[in-house]
Amino acid sequence: MSKKIRVGVAGYGTIGQRLADGVALQGDMELVGIADLAPTLSIRALKERNMIGANGVEYKLYLVDGADKAQFDALDIPVAGTFEELCKSVDIMLDSAPGGVGAKNKANYYDKYGVKAIFQGGEKNSVADVFFHGYANYEKGLGQNYLKLTSCNTTGLIRSVDALDRAIGLEKVAITIIRRVADPGDYHRGLTNALQMEKAPTHQAVDLMTIMPHVNATGILVHTPVTHGHIITVLATAKDGKKITKEMALEVFNKHPRIRVVTMEDGFKGNASFFKYARDLGNRRGDMYEIGLWADSIVESGNDIMYAINIPQESVTIPETMDAIRASMKMQLTREEGTAETNKYLGIGKFKK
Repeated sequence: MSKKIRVGVAGYGTIGQRLADGVALQGDMELVGIADLAPTLSIRALKERNMIGANGVEYKLYLVDGADKAQFDALDIPVAGTFEELCKSVDIMLDSAPGGVGAKNKANYYDKYGVKAIFQGGEKNSVADVFFHGYANYEKGLGQNYLKLTSCNTTGLIRSVDALDRAIGLEKVAITIIRRVADPGDYHRGLTNALQMEKAPTHQAVDLMTIMPHVNATGILVHTPVTHGHIITVLATAKDGKKITKEMALEVFNKHPRIRVVTMEDGFKGNASFFKYARDLGNRRGDMYEIGLWADSIVESGNDIMYAINIPQESVTIPETMDAIRASMKMQLTREEGTAETNKYLGIGKFKK
């Protein structure tokens, strides 16, 4: 495709930063600009790194409704224009604004200017035409105006469940989520020393069934006072009573570009091991696009298989969001082609070659 797809990012927070970086890495997309409300530490860091400018040193900054331009001027942070102007300049918007704001942006701007949009997990499903996952239902997103991504946990969970389902055929899954309580740097949840149960079934199981209605899913969730990564255990049952062996599961997982199969013997003892390894790899912000899956955790239970995965919550949805751009804009027409292009530009799966 000769013409690059023009993309904007609304909200430069934990996810928005990574979406902007992800788009900038795509050779067939152009990051037109980012939009935010206040000169946050993230915006200030961009300025200090000489990556922000009205003339596009790297990222052009636009201000959303309610922003006080004087605050940016006082810090000598260049502003390229308004959010409305950004919307007029793009083909598609990645909306990572706080929950509920995306729906308002859709009503006030996207509908008005005919701009396609992709919403993150914080918005209600009703905001979009399709609840989207790059591997599980890519084709349903083709040409659609509004797509919504699954949450970080659901995104990583579906990668592994979809892989098994396509290779073997699944009837049901039961999951347990050990969920980090907040992102690094967040203080709004307070300082805690406790585990907190959530009422079953957890929304990730319900969301999985929305994307993959042929698989019966249920699960429970436990909040934990940590910040680097969730851990999910999955008990999967094949169709027609077929036995899933550890060897079968390992073969499937090892083939998936966005699943990193590891062992405890190699040093991957828990969630923090993945974060440290990503930093040692030189990944920006310590991000990892792949989910981690412990080979040591794969056990047979009768005909079922059980395994555990690590979810890098800040970065795991970025590849699937790039997939969503490709589907919505019809850049590639099949899941195989779309996900392969995303993987190529983000360098996903290189370690498997």
